[in-house]
Amino acid sequence: MGFSVNTNVGAMAALQSLNETTRGLSQTQSRINTGLNVASTKDDSAKYAIAQKLRGDIGGLSAVTSSLSRAKSTVDVATAGAEQVSDLINQMKSKATEASDAGLDVKSRTAISSDLVALKKQINSIVESSDFNGTNLLKTDATSTGKVSALMSVTGTTTLDVANIDLQADAVTAMGAVGTDTTLTLSGATGAADAATLSTALGTFFDSVNTKLSTLGSASRQIDGQMSFVSKLSDAIQGGIGNLVDADLAKESARLQSLQVKQQLGVQALSIANQAPQSITSLFR
Repeated sequence: MGFSVNTNVGAMAALQSLNETTRGLSQTQSRINTGLNVASTKDDSAKYAIAQKLRGDIGGLSAVTSSLSRAKSTVDVATAGAEQVSDLINQMKSKATEASDAGLDVKSRTAISSDLVALKKQINSIVESSDFNGTNLLKTDATSTGKVSALMSVTGTTTLDVANIDLQADAVTAMGAVGTDTTLTLSGATGAADAATLSTALGTFFDSVNTKLSTLGSASRQIDGQMSFVSKLSDAIQGGIGNLVDADLAKESARLQSLQVKQQLGVQALSIANQAPQSITSLFR
């Protein structure tokens, strides 16, 4: 092509190359700033769509974790209450056995009765107060509210259920209703026999509590196991998202330096190309 002041092909080529370098530099800086190789659907539609779906799964797993945490807290509160009840029943059994001694005087048996009544009140108080977030697994569940049902997966179709263990009914059977202490009054003529009967009832209560404690322990272990699995699954999905969209910052750093040098050279090349038409003026001297 001849000399022309209207069209500078060299400058246009240099400008196009510089623009391309600038676009690459902008993209690299964005990846370094965000840490993402795919920050929007414009970068890679397929990878972005997959990553968004996986992010939704992680949000669902977070809800599952919260549900399991609430279930664990409820079961832990019930377990703590049942363990304390088991300890108190042991104390009551010991006192009832002591009161069954036929040679014990009335005054001593009356004192033991007072201790038994106090322990009964303590048991009733523990059962009543073993509540977490409105759920009490130790009370009689007349309205079906004292049950635990936790999510196990993001689908929500499978739940981890812990049934009410109802220590309140067992306590009434062994010791009588709240406020009624006739069963624990051992100071009468049949005090020794009554104490032996109470000891047997307390033994049955104790066995029932221990059986239900095993149920709670099993449920607690199941919840712990599911929480551990959900945590590992969430981490695995998070890692998968990273593999899809995270930028390799070491490569981007090297590319950034390369593009910066290329940009400087492009500016110089454009400057040289822009000076080319000036050589035409020498033809008219």
